[in-house]
Amino acid sequence: MIKDNQKVFNRIHVLLDAAIVAVSYCLAWLIKFRLPYFVDDNAGALPMATYMNALFLLVPGYIALYTFFNMYTPKRATRRKYEIISIIQTNTIGILFLMVALFILKQEDFSRQMIFIFYVLNIIFSTLARFALRSGLQYIRRMRYNLRYILLVGYSRAAEEYITRINQNPQWGYVVRAILDDRIPRGTMYKGVKVVGRIENLLYILPENKLDEIAITLSLSDYDQLEEIIDLCEKSGVHTKFIPDYNALVPSRPYTEDLMGLPVINIRYVPLTNTINWLIKRGVDIVGAIVGLIVFSPFMLAAAIGIRLSSRGPIIFKQERVGLQNKPFHIYKFRTMEMKKDSSRSWTIKDDPRVTKIGKLLRSTSIDEVPQFFNILIGEMSLVGPRPEQSLFVEQFKEEIPRYMIKHQVRPGLTGWAQINGLRGDTSIRKRIEYDIFYIENWSFFLDVKIILMTIFKGFISKNAY
Repeated sequence: MIKDNQKVFNRIHVLLDAAIVAVSYCLAWLIKFRLPYFVDDNAGALPMATYMNALFLLVPGYIALYTFFNMYTPKRATRRKYEIISIIQTNTIGILFLMVALFILKQEDFSRQMIFIFYVLNIIFSTLARFALRSGLQYIRRMRYNLRYILLVGYSRAAEEYITRINQNPQWGYVVRAILDDRIPRGTMYKGVKVVGRIENLLYILPENKLDEIAITLSLSDYDQLEEIIDLCEKSGVHTKFIPDYNALVPSRPYTEDLMGLPVINIRYVPLTNTINWLIKRGVDIVGAIVGLIVFSPFMLAAAIGIRLSSRGPIIFKQERVGLQNKPFHIYKFRTMEMKKDSSRSWTIKDDPRVTKIGKLLRSTSIDEVPQFFNILIGEMSLVGPRPEQSLFVEQFKEEIPRYMIKHQVRPGLTGWAQINGLRGDTSIRKRIEYDIFYIENWSFFLDVKIILMTIFKGFISKNAY
C-alpha cells in the first residue's frame, strides 16, 4: 500500500514541479517585460511567443534534471537544509545548461535578466512547495497514516539508538513492530518494542509480506549470521537496511575506498589529507596571515607598549603546544600574566590574580592571540583549526576523553568551530572535542570562510576568555 502511495505521490510531485517551473518562468517574463521598472529596457525584445515556446523544452528538461539528482526519492528523515541545498544545486545546474543552450542556438537577444529572475523565483517556489508537502505528510504520519512498518533483526546498542530516534521523530512515519534476537529473552521490552522471538523466525515472518522494511541491528558478537540474514531478506524482496553496531567507532559519513573490488572503510575521513584541499588551505593561511599582520599592526604596537609599561618581563610569551601529528611547537602570544614560576602550568580561571590589567583587555578582545599569525606563516598553525593544548594537558586528556587525539590530524588553528560556538577558556573539553571532530570530518573552504567571518563579527569579544 505504501509503495503504491509513493508512486502516486511521486507523480503528483512531478506535476507540481512542472507547474512551478512554468509559473516561475511566466512570472519572470511578466516581471521583466511588464513591470514599469523594466519597460525602458525592453527595446529590441524578442516576441512573447519565442519566450513561451522555450517552455516546451524547459519544463521536461527540469523534470529530467530533478529525477537525475534524486529529487523524487523518499526523504522522510532528510533534514530540510539538505533539501534546500539540493534545490539550489539542481537549479543552478539547470540555468547553466539553459545558458549553454542559448549560446549554441545563438540566441543573444534572449533576456539574461529574465533568466536570473526565473532562477530565483523557481528556487523560492520549489522550496515553499516542498516544505508545504513535507509538513502535510508529517501531519498525516502523526495521525498514524502512511506509515512504514519495520522489523529489527538483532538486539544491540544500534537497535536501541534506532528505536529512540524513531520514537523522537513520529513525522518520519516509521513504526518498529518488533525485534528478533537469539540472546535476549522473548518478551523483553525497550521503549514499547518487544522481542517476539528468535532470528530463525524470519523464515515464517517474511513470506507473510506484511513488513515494509527489515533493519538488521545485530550486535557485534552475532555478525557471523549477517550474510545468511541478508540473503534471506533479499530473497523475500523486502527492503533491507543494515545499521552497524559500531557507531562509536565509525563516523556517520564514513569514507570508503574500492581496492580492486574490495571495499575498505576508513575509520575517519579527513578531507585535508587530499593534496588539493591542503594546498587551498595553505594558500589561504599564508594570504590571511599577511593581511592579518598588516591590519592588526597598530593594535600590536599598542599592545606591546601597554605590556612594557604595565609589568616587567618579555612582551611576547612563548609556550610549547602540541600540533599536527602530535609534534610540539612554540606558540606565540602577547604576555598577559605576571612573570611567576610555573604560572603557565594550570588553567586560567575567572578573575585569575596572575592576569595583568592590560592582559585582561588583551584576552577579552583576543588581541593576545595576534602574534600567532607568525606561527601560521611558518606553517605550524592554520587560520582555522582545533586550538592547541600544552603537552601535559594532552597527556591527561587523551586518557580521559575518547577520540581526543584526532584533533592532531590537522594543523591547530588561530580560531575554530568550537571557539565561534562559545567553547573558549574555561569550558567543557569534551564538548570542544565534539566540535573539533565535526570540523575535521566536514572541512571545506566555505566552512573556513564561515568560521573566519563569524570570528570577525562575534568571536573577538568573549565572556569565557579569562
